Amino acid sequence: MVSLYFRYYGQLSFILSKFPADVNVRFTWYNAFDAESAASCQDLYFERAAVLFNIGAMYSQLACRESRSDKDSLTRAFGFYQNAAGVFGYLQRRIVSECRTQLTADMSSYMLATLENIMLCQAQECVWHRSILSHMKDANVARVATQVAEFYDLAIESGSQGSLASTIPPNWLDHFKVKRLYFYAEAQYRKALDCLANSQYGEEVARLQAAQEYCNQINELVAYNQRWTKTLRAAVVDMVRGQAELVSGNRVRAERDNDVIYLDPVPAPTALAPISPYKLAQSKVPEIVENPGQYLGEEELGPPLFKGLVPFVIHQAASLYEDRKDQLVAKDLIISLDELTADCETVLNSLNLPHALDAIQKPVGLPPNILVGADEIKSEGGFIGLKRLLDNAITSNTSAANLLTAAEAALNEEAHEDLQVRQDVNANSPRARRAESSELTNTFRAEIAKYREIVNRARDSDATIKKQVDTWAQFFALLGSPREEIERQVPSTTVNPLTDPHHCQIVERLQQYLSEVAVMRRERLKSVEKLKRVSSEDDITPALTEEMQRLAALSSTPILQFELHQFEDLFSQKLDKYTSWRKYIEEEKEAQVELLDTIREANQAFLMARSNHPLLQQREKALSNLETAIKRFREASFNLHDGARFYATLEAELQKLKEGCLDFAMARHLDALDLMGVGHGDIPSDISQLPEPSSAPPLPQRQQPPNLVWDPSMPLKYATPK
Repeated sequence: MVSLYFRYYGQLSFILSKFPADVNVRFTWYNAFDAESAASCQDLYFERAAVLFNIGAMYSQLACRESRSDKDSLTRAFGFYQNAAGVFGYLQRRIVSECRTQLTADMSSYMLATLENIMLCQAQECVWHRSILSHMKDANVARVATQVAEFYDLAIESGSQGSLASTIPPNWLDHFKVKRLYFYAEAQYRKALDCLANSQYGEEVARLQAAQEYCNQINELVAYNQRWTKTLRAAVVDMVRGQAELVSGNRVRAERDNDVIYLDPVPAPTALAPISPYKLAQSKVPEIVENPGQYLGEEELGPPLFKGLVPFVIHQAASLYEDRKDQLVAKDLIISLDELTADCETVLNSLNLPHALDAIQKPVGLPPNILVGADEIKSEGGFIGLKRLLDNAITSNTSAANLLTAAEAALNEEAHEDLQVRQDVNANSPRARRAESSELTNTFRAEIAKYREIVNRARDSDATIKKQVDTWAQFFALLGSPREEIERQVPSTTVNPLTDPHHCQIVERLQQYLSEVAVMRRERLKSVEKLKRVSSEDDITPALTEEMQRLAALSSTPILQFELHQFEDLFSQKLDKYTSWRKYIEEEKEAQVELLDTIREANQAFLMARSNHPLLQQREKALSNLETAIKRFREASFNLHDGARFYATLEAELQKLKEGCLDFAMARHLDALDLMGVGHGDIPSDISQLPEPSSAPPLPQRQQPPNLVWDPSMPLKYATPK
């Protein structure tokens, strides 16, 4: 049977190098000493620990099956007990700490230490039995017996820790205490026989008196607690009684002989030299338990299962590398390039470029970006469509607030009714013992408070969007008008106002610099795409597999517990390829700073050249305002569409909350009527038939947006709105 446990244990050890410990398989084991206590979890480490516990138990059973009536049987039992002790010790020191679940008490550290000590006690006892059968010198038998007693000391100490004394079988500690005293008495008795053989008559008497004292302690324990005579095995009771008679008889003889014949001084018990223990029993972990990999593929454990499967830690390492690579590429390199582009855009906007050049190069009509933006605004319904979305958002917010008010009103009404039910009643009446409303509505009120905060924040967001829409309403309306009307409202010049050759040279130079900016942006976008492509093609799995094979070749066992830190050098090596991109970003930064400085100088000359043309400045400002208005429209439209989806979800949740509060209030109302002895035949059976609480304010009437079609008689102000 133990061979099957070994095979399963070995395969589990190998599987743990391939699979994660928390596999989707549930393992259940029961406490060895309490069948009502069990642990059930999805943990391969726990399964391996439980199997190893049973291997230790099997070794102890094999030892118990030996007759121990001859030397060979004692030798076999001695080996089995040592192996059992080794298994329990290995389980405590190496295996249990890896488990990731709450274990039963029989797998606690104290219990495993106790089991290890018990096995060592019995192994050392086998040595003691064999020493007697071999007619070993009494002095050596005394040393062996002393070690048995000391092992029982350890078993008593570990078995008395914490709540363990109430976990292990109650007669175990009784047995340990009796055996401990027995072997201390045995050690003194055997040492007394050695003293007799060496004519040390006074010490013989003292040793026998010490042995008699240990026998008396056993009798006192048994007399103090009568249950011991029932829990101790008959063989142990007979052994103790036989020892007591033997020690008592020899003590009487030795005292008489010394008093009459030898007259040897009898030393005090404290003056006796301690008997040094002779330790032969040791915890021996079977090689197949400590190194199961050496037996995989052999007859003992069979061929390893899932041999060709890539270990799970390799997948973890690949995932970790991907995270680090994404952090480097997406959140470091690409963001740095995007920030450079954004900085360039900010500088150009502050210089009003390229709008200022557009006003020069195209003195009549509208630039393409304005035309595209205006068409986009018209396709979305223009200002009227945007205003409709805003009104819907405000209405939805009011509706959500009303739902919360209705839910809270139902709870308040129920609380008021609850006070009336328990008012002026006997303290022992059912009405007084009724659960208070405040105890039952905590969850509802917490949900209401949470959602009210959400609704308030949403209302503030809507107010911000409304302020932005109101600020830019005039421009939104213009952009939703026909193209001819937009062109009419934008100042124009019939010809290029800058005809001076020197001025034309300034414009051409500024235009050239802006062309360089456009080229720089395009090349930067290509670089970003190339970087993304390099990152997506960067697969570390083959390199991890190769590294795993290299480490496996250096190991003497097929059971390899890889750790993520073993691949750190490989990670660094693979990430080094992105170092050149950092250098590229620094070069781009330096080139952009130099180019923007040049543009600032050229723009200063451009501003001086057009300073005498106010109409040109008006056109430039108008185009800038229209482009900014297009951006603000897009922002508002996106936020309002996103808000519509948010309110749809929120309203469904609040409706469910309100219905829950109404159901609760109705159930409590019916209970109150029963307690007060009032019939409720007229109450509707369907809660949906109940009227809404009167305290909830009505929804405001939705107002139609004003007619904001562009009115040519309305003058435009081109100052930048705040």
